[in-house]
Amino acid sequence: MPISRRQLMAGGTGLALTAAAATACGSNTGRGAEGSRTRLTQWYHQYGEVGTRQAVGRYAAAYPGADVHVEWRPGNYDQQTAAALLTDSGPDVFETTGPTLDQIRGGQVTDVTDLIRNVRDDFLPAVLAPRTHDGRVWGVPQVVDTQLLYYRKSLLAAAGVSPPRTLDELIDAAARLTDRKTKTKGLFLGNDGGAGVLAGTPLYAAGLSLVTPDGRVGFDDPAAARTLGKLHRLYADKSLLLGAPTDWSDPSAFLQGLTAMQWSGLWALPRIKKELGDDFGVLPFPPDGPAGRPAVPVGAYAAAVNSRSGHRDAAKAFVKWLWVERADHQLDFALSYGFHIPARASLAAKTDRLASGPAAEVVRFTKDHGYAQPLLWTPASQVAYQDALHRVIQEGADPAAQLRAAVRRTEAELTRVRKGS
Repeated sequence: MPISRRQLMAGGTGLALTAAAATACGSNTGRGAEGSRTRLTQWYHQYGEVGTRQAVGRYAAAYPGADVHVEWRPGNYDQQTAAALLTDSGPDVFETTGPTLDQIRGGQVTDVTDLIRNVRDDFLPAVLAPRTHDGRVWGVPQVVDTQLLYYRKSLLAAAGVSPPRTLDELIDAAARLTDRKTKTKGLFLGNDGGAGVLAGTPLYAAGLSLVTPDGRVGFDDPAAARTLGKLHRLYADKSLLLGAPTDWSDPSAFLQGLTAMQWSGLWALPRIKKELGDDFGVLPFPPDGPAGRPAVPVGAYAAAVNSRSGHRDAAKAFVKWLWVERADHQLDFALSYGFHIPARASLAAKTDRLASGPAAEVVRFTKDHGYAQPLLWTPASQVAYQDALHRVIQEGADPAAQLRAAVRRTEAELTRVRKGS
C-alpha cells in the first residue's frame, strides 16, 4: 500500500529496523545516465499523495549538476533503507525519518552540517534536533507534519463550552459535548481511545519528556502518572468516540458530526475548511498541571547522504540545491501534494496558504510548542511506553505501576545506547 506522509505521525512510525532489502522500481529522471556527468541515485518512500512522484521527478530533472535517478520504494521503506546502508549498493541520497543513532555512530550517513550552516536557525528546532548528534547535523528536514486538536465552534457554542485550554477542561468539555440524543461524542482520539496516536504527547503536556537533554528517562515523575490517569477518565466517562468508520488520521468522523472534537493531523485541514467553512478551530494538546505546557507532536522526513556513496560531494551538493537553495521546490513539495509546513520558517511565512486563519495558528503553535521523538528513543522504549499507555487508558490499570515498568525498560535501553552497544 502507498504510504502517506501522515503515517509518519502514527506513534513510533519511522524507527529503522534491520532486514533484507526489497526490490523496487526506478525511474530515470535525469538527462541520461551515460557520459561524463555524475549519476546519483535518490530514494523516496512511496507517498500516497497524488502527484508527489511526478514532482520529485521534475526536481531531479531540473538539477544541473548531475543526472539524478529517482527510485520510488514501495513496502517497508525504513527496513529497506537500513539494510541497503550496510551494503555498497545503496542510494547516494535518501529520505529518512532519522537517521538513527546507530546509523550515525556506525558511519552509515554523512555529516551535512555545512549544507545548512547559513540557514540553520531557520529550521524548526523540533525537527532539526532529532537529526543532530554531537553538534553535527545528519539530515536536512524536508517538510513538517503535525497533529492538533480540531473543535467544532457551533457545537461548543450550543453546549456553552469554551475551547479547552487545559487537560481538565478538555475532559470536562468532552463530557458536556457528548449527546445521547444525537449520538455525538465529545472527543475522538482514535479507535483505541488514543493509546496509539498520543504517544509521548501527554508527557510533554505535563511539562515532562520521553528523554531528558542529558539522556535520562524523562517521565520518571509523579506528574506523568497523574496525567495518564486523566486520559483513562475520558475513556471511562464514555465521552470518547470509539469504533468510528475511519481512524484518527481521517477527519470524516468530525465532518459527519460523530464527534465535536477530534485529534488529527494538519493534512486534514484543507478538507475540513472546505466542508465546514469557518465552523472549526484548532488547538495544541492542552497542558496539565503547574509545570504543564501545550504540546504539539511533529515529524519530518529528512534528506540524508549515504557515507558509502562513491559521489558523496556530488550528493551533498544536490541535497543543498534541492532542500536549502530551491525555495520554489520546497514550497511546492510541502503544499501542492497534501498540506504540510515547510521545514524552514522563512518559507512558511512566504505562502498565503499558511498566513492566516487556522493554518497560521498551527504554524505558530508548532513553532512555539512542537516536539519530536528524541534521537535516543528506541523501538524497545517505544513498545514499553505504548504498552503502559494502552493499559492505563483502556483497562484503567494503575498509571504509577505501569510507568514504573516502562521507566525500568527505558533506563536499560538508554544505558545500552549511551554505551553504544
